[in-house]
Amino acid sequence: MKVLSYVAMLSFVVGGLPAATDVEKRLEAAATVFSEVMQSPDKAIPQELLDRAQCIVVVPGMKSGAFIFGAKYGKGFLSCRKKSGVGWTSPGAIRIEGGSFGLQIGGTETDVILLVMNERGAQRLLSSKFTLGGDASVAAGPVGRNATAQTDAYMSAEILSWSRSRGVFAGVSLQGSTLRQDSDDNKSLYGKSIENKDIVTQEVPPPKSAERLLALFNKYSSRKG
Repeated sequence: MKVLSYVAMLSFVVGGLPAATDVEKRLEAAATVFSEVMQSPDKAIPQELLDRAQCIVVVPGMKSGAFIFGAKYGKGFLSCRKKSGVGWTSPGAIRIEGGSFGLQIGGTETDVILLVMNERGAQRLLSSKFTLGGDASVAAGPVGRNATAQTDAYMSAEILSWSRSRGVFAGVSLQGSTLRQDSDDNKSLYGKSIENKDIVTQEVPPPKSAERLLALFNKYSSRKG
């Protein structure tokens, strides 16, 4: 009888805990993607580039693929350096969309990481919508924590991009893809309508669900290089 009472009480307590929302699960997935990439020294993002970056974008599980006409769609988060140059701002929610052509049978899920390398790129990122390769220059990033980044392409691009699919991490060009803020996810995270620009520039306090992702950004690049 006591055992049954204990089980019933435990079920009530567990059942009373709020379930994680989709956006909170996505934040956790973004943290896992970034952590796994940076834990591979021979396949990670070069430290030099990470330290120079103004903002980071992580999109876990971007979906792509179809037959003949491919399409890309994903949801993720951005975070930028704080005004002091130390630490990262609370995350703003984004969507990435784009089309591609070619023979693509079936679908795949791809993790995407973008580094925004200068102030102009950051301004584009914080606008309501912009196109990679159109409104902002983008280049496939080099792989390997100690890989050299001293090339014209890497030095001049506003945004560098990488993808991971089926365990393979590599630089990838996302020319033509569109990034826009996700107002619904921001409202879910912060409990009110708020734009990414305001989240970053006003340094809005982060939700608890973002703590792991921000801790990882600080671990691997806490201070602007």
